[in-house]
Amino acid sequence: MKDSLVTIFGGGGFLGRQVAQALMARGARVRIAQRDLASAVKVKALGNLGQSQFVAADIRKPVTVERAIHGSDIVINLVGILSGDFDGFHRDGAANVAQAAKAAGVKALVHISAIGADADSPSAYGRSKAAGEEAVKAAFPGATIVRPSIIFGLEDQFLNRFAQIISAAPVIPVIGGATKFQPVYVADVAQAIANAAEQPGVFGGKTFEVAGPQVMSMKEINGWIAKAIGRDRPLVDVPHGFASLLALLPGGPITRDQLAMLDRDNVAAPGSEGLAALGVDATPLTAVAGRWMVRYRRHGRFAGRVSA
Repeated sequence: MKDSLVTIFGGGGFLGRQVAQALMARGARVRIAQRDLASAVKVKALGNLGQSQFVAADIRKPVTVERAIHGSDIVINLVGILSGDFDGFHRDGAANVAQAAKAAGVKALVHISAIGADADSPSAYGRSKAAGEEAVKAAFPGATIVRPSIIFGLEDQFLNRFAQIISAAPVIPVIGGATKFQPVYVADVAQAIANAAEQPGVFGGKTFEVAGPQVMSMKEINGWIAKAIGRDRPLVDVPHGFASLLALLPGGPITRDQLAMLDRDNVAAPGSEGLAALGVDATPLTAVAGRWMVRYRRHGRFAGRVSA
């Protein structure tokens, strides 16, 4: 990887910064390509002087994609949205990146999809992710496709979002309480992506479902968070009909598409290759998340200490 130029679409985000750091630690140069470059400035501090560069790009616009990829050795597409123009970003954008990477002769392409990508998914998100995978395979057959489960970490919008709700609510409302997840640690996903990018001869043309070692229901996850932040309160299942009404509210706690996603478990398929195949040991959520959950305790990290 030393001195290779890796263009990372969406490299300034939660996962992208971890991927950039993993690559720079291996001696690569990274080019961060995304629409809002202001959110990518944190990447500069993660590497050495001159190891990072930035370019504005929108994967829905082929000209900007081609410009971002020019001169690259490796391309990684991390772009994903939870609401809005799913087909534009997940299908058309993925196709634009793969086609430009092929035309530029890059030696490796890593495309980040999601567990649950399925042409028959009840959610537009899942269907668009599946369409994106097919577009990538058609344009760049040697691409590595990585499908993560829900990703957690210090700056995630998963554990932190629930912790904020739990810390303020007298009871804990749970939507889709029985739905199962396999939360995967952001640093593990980043290392897996870096390994795939570094060894296209080993991992190219394959699909990996990367998930953590623990299968937990939505209700179990909320219960663990509540205990971790010292707010052990009653968990109340939100009926599906009421959740459907909440999904209709502008700015509500859940969208209709996200509610549809809860109709299926978000776990790795039996027999699928995952983190281990990519050379990464999976980190349990319960082994690390408590480190940053302390900030949601009533007295922060000092909660539970005995005063002198």
